[in-house]
Order: sequence, then structure tokens, then C-alpha cells
Amino acid sequence: MTTIALLGTLDTKGEEYGWLHAQFREAGADVLMIDVGPFSSSPLADVTSDEVITAAGVDPVGLRERRDRGEAMGVMGQGAAIILRRLAGAGEIDGFLAIGGSGGSSVAAPSMQALPVGFPKVLVSTMASGDVSPYVGETDVTMMYSVVDVAGINSVSQAILGNAAAAILGMARAYERRRAEALQEVKPVVGVTMFGVTTPAANEARERLGELGYEVLVFHATGAGGLAMEKLVDSGLIVGVCDLTTTELADDLVGGVLTAGPHRLEKAGELGVPQVVSVGALDMVNFGPMDTVPAQFAERKLLVHNPTVTLMRTTVDENAELGRRIARKLAAATGPVDLYLPLRGVSAIDVEGGPFYDADADEALFQALRIGLAGSDVVVHEEDAAINDEGFGRKMADRLHELITTTVVK
Repeated sequence: MTTIALLGTLDTKGEEYGWLHAQFREAGADVLMIDVGPFSSSPLADVTSDEVITAAGVDPVGLRERRDRGEAMGVMGQGAAIILRRLAGAGEIDGFLAIGGSGGSSVAAPSMQALPVGFPKVLVSTMASGDVSPYVGETDVTMMYSVVDVAGINSVSQAILGNAAAAILGMARAYERRRAEALQEVKPVVGVTMFGVTTPAANEARERLGELGYEVLVFHATGAGGLAMEKLVDSGLIVGVCDLTTTELADDLVGGVLTAGPHRLEKAGELGVPQVVSVGALDMVNFGPMDTVPAQFAERKLLVHNPTVTLMRTTVDENAELGRRIARKLAAATGPVDLYLPLRGVSAIDVEGGPFYDADADEALFQALRIGLAGSDVVVHEEDAAINDEGFGRKMADRLHELITTTVVK
């Protein structure tokens, strides 16, 4: 039977969750109720608030004695995320629905973001009409605006919650079917990162990986793209990474608009997923139209890529720091890592005669990587080629295949 997890503060939203519970049972689905009310002891709960608090590693009695609402909501979110991820991983639930205002949504969001991409998750929230990025994060949360406050069942809330229940039930039943199909033989999935100025290399890697029997997902390294790939790695959906284009790290360092944050290039290493990495497009930082480039960069080497994107060449010092950062991340990996250095240029415009060609800046990057990875388990391949030269992407693809077929990921 399809099982839907319902998460909420059952002491204050018992009426609404009781109504939803009845809708699912009437539709032939089972329900698992998780109580995230810090002071709740609702008889409706299948997972009690004490169990949620304990899952977060906190003493329920002490938490309640402190009566700190901010702390309590944070703890409930952490504990619920741990419980839901475990339930989903064990196949005990097929979908997840939560409803609430700002407080309830802030507790539900970490749980939804902790679940794998593709697992059905719906959040009905009073906050869904504004900026939803704190609730969605990098995952596939479906949000519905509650229109009226989540305060009892009335003609409007009944229609909206009814739609939400129907939506999550339909998603969950489709997810059940996909999960059953996944038991059959399917192609392993790998990720490749690409930018406009690394397209030839990325396409070559993608085509070769396809020949080797992989389903290849290509991620545009625009900040959101890098985050999406790392979320899929975290979800266990990607068995290997061809991280050819690490340009988002340059934006994070210098303040460009396409940053993926300071933890980019860490998830595969943390989980032991095989990866081959290169330094694609680290010659550039991205800004919007020319008139949006910060004033402190006015004297830097700038290039109008198109009317909405202005590129800025990274300096010797910035490249050296990027090399040190990448080396630290790769050296900390728990799985196999190979690094490929294109000694004749890291992008289509960083080649001899190109507008961003700077041999000194590139060498600063390469040398920092050599020094930072000396004595580590990372294998460094120095290629006498530019990144988009024929054969570079293929070599990375072939090596990733070798790592995947000889590695058992824990």
C-alpha cells in the first residue's frame, strides 16, 4: 500500500492533519504521522515529538525547559530530516506532505531538502507566494500557496489541501512504479559539468561515456547547475562525476554571480564517489551586463560575452588561491580522484592568441595544485593540450570509467 508521510505540529494543526489523514485512508493509502510540535504529545502521532527531538541528539526534557522557540524549531527540523531520510531510504514511505505557516514550513524544509531528488515532496505554505528559495534549496520540492492561513478546515482550505493530497498521492504512486522498474537493469548515471567555453570537451566526454554504457547528465556550471549535480550525488543517483568545468569556484572566490557556494566540489569526495576533475573556465568570473560589474573591477580585463553576461579574467593571485582551494578539497576525498590539467589553456578563450590567454595566471593555478596535492592519493595528469583540444574530454571519460568499474562506493 502507498504510504504518505505527514509532518506537522499535531498539537496546533491536529484538525487539518486529521482531515488529511482521512482523505488518504479513503483513497486507499496508508499514512505515517510525524509530530514536530516541540511541546506536543498528540495521540495522532506515529512518530512522536520526543522521537524527533532525540533523533537530533537533543534531550527532550532539557529542550522544553529552555523554552527557546528558535532552538526548538531548529531541533525539530534536524530530527525530522534524519527520520524521513531513513524512512525513505528503507522504502517505508512513498511521498511526503507538510502544511504550515512560516514556522511549520521552516521545520518541513530541511526534511524535504534531505530527501533524494525524485522522491515526492509537497509543501503547502503561507510563504509560497514570495521567495521560496530557503524552502526549496537545490531539490525538487513542490510548493503550493495556502491562500488562507492554515487555521482549520473551511471551503477554501479544503479545496487547496484536497488538491495537495491528490497531488502527493499521484506522485507517490508513480514513484512506487518507478522504484519497481528500477529493480530491473538500468544504465548507471554519471554527471558532466559544462560551460559555453568548455563545450567541445564536455561533449566529447559525454559522447564517450554514452558509448561506454552510461546515462550522462550534463550540468551547466551556472551556480545552480553545480549545486544540482552535488544534490544528485548526495541522493545516490550518480555513480561518478566528470567535473570538467569548475568555474563556479572562481565566482565564489571573487564575488561573481554564478557561485555555487564554498562547498562546491566536496560532495562526491565526501561520499567516496569516483571523480575526474579539471579546471575548466577558471580563467573567468561572471557578472551581468557591463554596467553591473562592480566598480572595483573597472580596470580589470573584461569581455562582453553577450548582452547579459560580462566575463572578467582571473589574476595570478586568484588562480593561485583557486589552486590551493581545489587541492584541499580533492586531497580530502574519501574516494578515487584524478585531476586533469590542460597546460595550453583552460577555456576556449584562454588559448594562445585568445582574449583571456595568460600563461602566468594559468601556471599559478597549476603550480598551486601540484604543491597542494603532493603526497596525496590524487593522480595528476598534465596534458600538453588546451581543454577543448580533441582527446582531452575523451581521456577524462575513459579514466572515469576505469575508476567506476574498479571502485566500490561505501
